[in-house]
Parts: sequence; structure tokens; C-alpha cells
Amino acid sequence: MVRNLALAAILTLGAFLALPGRPAERLVKVYGDLATADRVAVVVPGADTTRETFDVGTERPGGAARALLAEAARLAPRERLAVVAWLGYDAPPTVSLAVLTDAAAVSGAAELRRMVTELRGRTPAPVSLLCHSYGSVVCAKALPGLRITDMAVFGSPGLAGARIPPQVRVWTGLADNDWIRFVPKIRLGPLGFGADAMDGAYAAHVFETGSGGHSGYFTPGSPSLRNLALIALGRGGEVTS
Repeated sequence: MVRNLALAAILTLGAFLALPGRPAERLVKVYGDLATADRVAVVVPGADTTRETFDVGTERPGGAARALLAEAARLAPRERLAVVAWLGYDAPPTVSLAVLTDAAAVSGAAELRRMVTELRGRTPAPVSLLCHSYGSVVCAKALPGLRITDMAVFGSPGLAGARIPPQVRVWTGLADNDWIRFVPKIRLGPLGFGADAMDGAYAAHVFETGSGGHSGYFTPGSPSLRNLALIALGRGGEVTS
């Protein structure tokens, strides 16, 4: 019951709250109007995301959601997009052993699956996931049984043997100056995440990202932001590769 009340509050335009019954670091903020949205995008952030950094610049989920909404309005002013900036898991620090394992992603995936399932019960709009860095591991683990149309993973360390439902279109991107390209895509016991979507293992569509770094995918004016907005709008045919 608490969870349903929490989601009802989140559906309010611009709701910003700590999820009841959850650690204080977990937050959700909605940009746009979910009640009238034609499409919904969920931004899933990676490591080092906290309540304090949630809304700091476009490299964090709050700023990323605002940039995405603005870009979507520029590209398709008559289409209504709502963006959910989601921090429903304990994102591990970048400099930690936790960031090398999928433990946080497993628990986060259960929360993401629950939120998207409840969201789909409240809006008929198609839902896409936009997953950055460690957030791509969370998204990949949440996929089984999840009713979404598209999943974009970018700056991904690997997808840990993801099982992609046939109805989900996978997109992937890696910026020219993203340091994560140097992280080995292997899995040794509990460490590492194996192949990422860039090597063709998941039949992903590769989208243009430009020359940015690991945290620059939502930078205004970048090809990555334009393409992520097009994916969120369901305009896959206009995405540049």
C-alpha cells in the first residue's frame, strides 16, 4: 500500500521525494505530465549518484531529464514526452569494489521492474529506458518480463549476460572520449560484467554520440542527446548511427 501511495505521489507533475520505506538516498523526480504523455522515458543513472548530486548538471539524472525534455520539445514540439529521473537503488561509488560486481544492480533491478510495472498500470504511453554506465547493468537485469519498447545503454561497462525480450529494441552508444572503453569487458567470478552491446552480442543499434566523455551524453547540442531524445520519442528511424 505504501508503495502504491508513493507512486501516486510521483505521478504528480514534478514530484520530488524520497521513496517511503527506502533508504534516504533513493529519489524519483518527474519532468512533464505523465497523465497526458504520449511517451515516457526513464533515466537510470550510474555510479556515484546520490541525493546531493541528483540534480547537479546534465551529467546527473535530474539535469539529464531536463535536457532530454527540452531537446524532445525542440525536435517534436507537438509530441508530449514525460521523463522520469529514477534513483531507486543504492548506486555504488566509482572507486569501490561494489562497482565491479552486480550486487547493487540485482536489488536495483527489482525496484526498477516494480516501478515500471506500476507506471504501465497508470499510463498507456510506451515506456523506454535510458541507462547510463552502471545503470545499464541495472536495466539489463530488470528486462525479463518488463513491458517497454526501447532500451538505450551508453557508457556501459557490460550487460552481464542480459536476456533481451524480443519486443525490446536495444540501442547503444559510446562517446569518443569515454574512459569506460578501456574497461575490460570480461567476467571473472563475481567481478566484471562481460560483453557490452557495442560488440554486437545483443543485436543493438549503435547510435552516434560524438566526442564527449563518460558523463557527457546529455550535453545540450550533442549528437548523443539528440539521438536519445529521438529514441525516447519513438523516432528510431531518425536516429543517426
